[in-house]
Amino acid sequence: MSPIRSATIAALASAVVATTLTGCQFGEAEQDTSPIVIAADLELSGAAAPVGRAYQRALELKKEQLNSSGALNGRKIELKVKDNRSDSAESLRNIVDFSSDSRVSAIIMGGCNECAVGAVGTINEKRIPTIALAASGAIAAPVAERRYVFKLGPNAPDSAAALTTELRRNNIRKVGMLVSDDDYGQEGATALKSELEKANISLRQQRVKTTDTDVSQQIQQLASGKPDAMVFWTPPEQATLAATSAQQTTFRGSVYFDAAAAGDLFLGAAAKATEKATLIFTQTMVIDDVIATTPAKAARRQWFQDYTARFGGYSGSSSFAADAIQLIADAELRAGGEVGKVDRNGIRDVLETSQMDGLSGPIRMTPDNHSGLMPQALTTLVARNGRWRLAG
Repeated sequence: MSPIRSATIAALASAVVATTLTGCQFGEAEQDTSPIVIAADLELSGAAAPVGRAYQRALELKKEQLNSSGALNGRKIELKVKDNRSDSAESLRNIVDFSSDSRVSAIIMGGCNECAVGAVGTINEKRIPTIALAASGAIAAPVAERRYVFKLGPNAPDSAAALTTELRRNNIRKVGMLVSDDDYGQEGATALKSELEKANISLRQQRVKTTDTDVSQQIQQLASGKPDAMVFWTPPEQATLAATSAQQTTFRGSVYFDAAAAGDLFLGAAAKATEKATLIFTQTMVIDDVIATTPAKAARRQWFQDYTARFGGYSGSSSFAADAIQLIADAELRAGGEVGKVDRNGIRDVLETSQMDGLSGPIRMTPDNHSGLMPQALTTLVARNGRWRLAG
């Protein structure tokens, strides 16, 4: 055998051995370690700032938990937060900026109904998956015109049905309703009126702008009708303000809060005015009253404890923000796509079929329903000694 041929055979043999030893490495898919960038358009100043800041705290806490959990396959979440100043025009500018950043996987919008409804057209045009935490049903329906828009939070028909059940149980015959003059308020007024008519309960309404800081005139008008109960279907600060105003009138009936009126666990200065008030909201707000009999309840209890330990109190709306970041992270991992590239269409498709027993309660998204919080997530809470408690 010639020296040249012998050397060639040896080289081939070496190559075969090398391929055998390292072939599994060549065959492996490249691991994606790129960050999962989630943008957040929040009300950090302006009228809705207290809720917006609660969302921001929840997003930061949930981000830290996910990043340290090892559940993201070596990836980390990055948050890109902008203040919309509780202004829909500023919010829209934020959405345009976020959507033009190719690193951003999806957007989380805060509690401003007008902001989310006003951004629907741009979100669909830019094809960027967005989860809004505002309550208006017009954010996510009709689905055919809102393919990239999803909603987490209570729905007006579910809240109205739960409130009516409580009103009937307490033999209420006349209701005065203070309702916010926005999309969610209009939905609520329509839904509650329909439910109360079926229960033969009369309804009288007064409207209030979401920016109003004095509701005494409207409350006085409602009190003059001598209702058995007042329902406050407004943002949290206005609801507690309304309860305080009602205490200063001749009204001595029961007070009920819609789910969108849920604020902090502890009622602070409004404790006396809200004593024995009823709130329709998710169980997580009072999960320390609940025995953790399932993994989902245990997770909610842990979230409550972590949030309370970090921030010294608990905000009812925080769980929606945490669930939104979890849904987007899960969708990003499941969507796949090219390493280091964001597949927004894939994320949208995954979000549309997401199912999760979230921190807020059971969440189910479908191609026909982009508003994921199930009616079963809502329960009845009662204000006792300056904080919300589980009824019963």
